[in-house]
Amino acid sequence: MRGVALARGACGELVQGMADGKYFLITCPIDISAEVIVTLVPGGRFEAPPGKNKALAAARLAMERLGEKRWGARLTINNPLPPGKGLASSTADVAAAAAATAGALGAKLSLEEIKGIALAIEPSDGTFLPGIVLFDHLRGEFWECLGEPPPLAVLIVDLGGTVDTILFNQRRDLMALNRVKEGAVRQAVALVREGLAGGREELLARGATISALANQGILYKPELETLVEIATALGALGVNVAHSGTVAGILYRPGAVDCAELEGKIRAAFPYVNFIRARMTGGGVEAGGEPWLAGKGILAAGSRASLFTAVTGRER
Repeated sequence: MRGVALARGACGELVQGMADGKYFLITCPIDISAEVIVTLVPGGRFEAPPGKNKALAAARLAMERLGEKRWGARLTINNPLPPGKGLASSTADVAAAAAATAGALGAKLSLEEIKGIALAIEPSDGTFLPGIVLFDHLRGEFWECLGEPPPLAVLIVDLGGTVDTILFNQRRDLMALNRVKEGAVRQAVALVREGLAGGREELLARGATISALANQGILYKPELETLVEIATALGALGVNVAHSGTVAGILYRPGAVDCAELEGKIRAAFPYVNFIRARMTGGGVEAGGEPWLAGKGILAAGSRASLFTAVTGRER
């Protein structure tokens, strides 16, 4: 018996920060996915390619959630997204592995179960959630679907190096630094929300750029200001970043920017960078060509009213 699932990657986040002491991000899913094939094997053995321990853990947890003790699993993973850069590579592995394991058993996991499995392994990018989502990436206590993605292309700029997500989120100074940029983050959320609601890509990109620049005090990218200057001069709408990773994304309307010229200008300034061309898309997991997860996100009932207003733009 075999199950196959696909899960989206991401180009960092549109916004990431804190409001009223609660951490959250707004996802930036892209049209590049991880594919995981799970083949059931007898005897409770679990196997995965080298370096894919998080996907292996997800398969084990999925078996436990479904109450299955007879079978183990062999994982085959095809993921073009390099890890440790903020491309949601491991989140995609984890979500696809969980869904594929359930599929191999002839079962399905709920949205809450996928979320629980992902967060049991590490802080999560939330790209397994449908649409563009505001998400508590550390505890999963609240999330909300903000809408469907605009038709934007993304030139992903890999600035080099990697960041360990788990270690990053264990930094002792993280809360204090996030409080410093809270005002900018609130402004960024408002712009992204308005841009998605009104189909105004320029507002979404402006919010993403504000959040990217505000994050310089937490994870400094020496190339960022120059990237913004080059990109906007050539017609791009703005720049987003992996707030706990090493990539940046140039956001632009398809056809409005000469991508080859943009790459050339950036490489002339920073010869060491690499590029990935992508498009913004909705998040989610697919199995058999069909969406695995569906429905709108809701905020947990325990979320405080001030946080609810700050990050949703609505009163209770």
